[in-house]
Amino acid sequence: MQAQPALPRLSGPALAAAYLLTAFLPLALALTQSVAPADPWELAAAAMGLIALWGMAVQFVTSGRFEGISGRLGIDKIMAFHKIAALWVALALVLHPLAYVLPTWMDDPELGWIRLHFYLTDPAYLSGVVALGALVLLILSSVLRDLLPWPYEAWRAVHLLLGLTAVLGGLHHAVAVGRFSAQGVLAGFWGLVALAVLAVMTVLYGWRWWRLHHRPWRLAAVTKRADRMWELDIQPDPGTPPLPYHAGQFVWMSEGKRRFPLFDHPFSISDSPRREGLSLLIKEAGDFTDQIGTLPEGRVIGIDGPYGEFTLEAQGGEALLLIGGGVGIAPLIGILRDCITRGETRPIRLAYAVGQPANFACLDEIHAAMETLDLNLWLLSEDGPVEGDVLQGRLTRERLAEMLDGLDATTARALICGPGPMVVVVSDTLLDLGMPMRHVVYERFDYAGSARSRQDRARTRNILSVGAALALGVAGFVGLG
Repeated sequence: MQAQPALPRLSGPALAAAYLLTAFLPLALALTQSVAPADPWELAAAAMGLIALWGMAVQFVTSGRFEGISGRLGIDKIMAFHKIAALWVALALVLHPLAYVLPTWMDDPELGWIRLHFYLTDPAYLSGVVALGALVLLILSSVLRDLLPWPYEAWRAVHLLLGLTAVLGGLHHAVAVGRFSAQGVLAGFWGLVALAVLAVMTVLYGWRWWRLHHRPWRLAAVTKRADRMWELDIQPDPGTPPLPYHAGQFVWMSEGKRRFPLFDHPFSISDSPRREGLSLLIKEAGDFTDQIGTLPEGRVIGIDGPYGEFTLEAQGGEALLLIGGGVGIAPLIGILRDCITRGETRPIRLAYAVGQPANFACLDEIHAAMETLDLNLWLLSEDGPVEGDVLQGRLTRERLAEMLDGLDATTARALICGPGPMVVVVSDTLLDLGMPMRHVVYERFDYAGSARSRQDRARTRNILSVGAALALGVAGFVGLG
């Protein structure tokens, strides 16, 4: 099997420019409309509503499930944008009615409250109120996801329904009572947006459901690799085409009768694309994975992917640092296996940290790779008795410096996968040791953690600059209006 060919994808700045240009399109169309003169605050209110409505629609394609959009950025950056964009969309929607009543409130506060109450309770504005409420509930349920007594699949279903309610309610509100959107070219534009949202939903939950059922895979074997960690050997059924991928990418997996996009879960591929089928290293860590070791051989498996840019092909570099914590070793095992099959000659430094020695997976295979590759190995266990070449403790600055010894830190590449706090400490330390930020790459599937690396903070600043540009667009609309 051959690796997935590189596809033309937009860079981060190009995607940001495309986002802004499309966000300003409804503002430009609104300027062509002939409407009654309005107060500057009312123009600002209208502009915020237009941009927020467009932003809600775009959220459906910034969820990390469209590789053409997320491929050059990686799932971490796309999900960071998705989360922050949801906040500025919500802020714009909250300010939308408030800006409309602000001129009245400044002249007569009592009349201003009456006008706001009218907007929130009059049946003509009900769809807009529903859209705002759905968006607020969506954000709250996302922030509190780990505290809510819901299965992950139930949360995803609620997230989807609230998102659809918000965008469809907002579109109805715009064309029903909008100053600029109730008629003319902008009304037609919103009709196209509604069709586009429905098309995206058809692709995500129709076309992909069809593929999961008409291109099935089969569980060939389940092998225990460590304490509560299992390797699944998954092979395509006759008639199912092979999956072209790069080592280090991930897939969304579902199984049995639950082969539907709402019931799938992301797992890194622990395999080389030069072998038939797929291997997934999965740790028991939740409702779905707790039963992973009991899946019977022959169980039908749904595979959607591949996704992600946690790959050698995306990074290059003269030397490689592979750093995994716990089940974060899964994509690194795939990369290591691929390095062996293609005869990788670059220096490779692998650090593998776990909580207990029983958590180490595939150690025999890792040690055997040292005979084939230019590979140095650091094995670390935080607790428990250690023996052989296993070291006690964590991956400290001194040990990271030891990994870089003899390498040029400015040309090496680091691929990190593991628990959030570990990723933050390791990535920041590598920057301190001279590695450029663009050469330190990591991906996570848990986005609820509060730990933030310097790279996370830089990413947030870049995303917030897009929000600031949107605010300038609102100001420009007011000035031109």
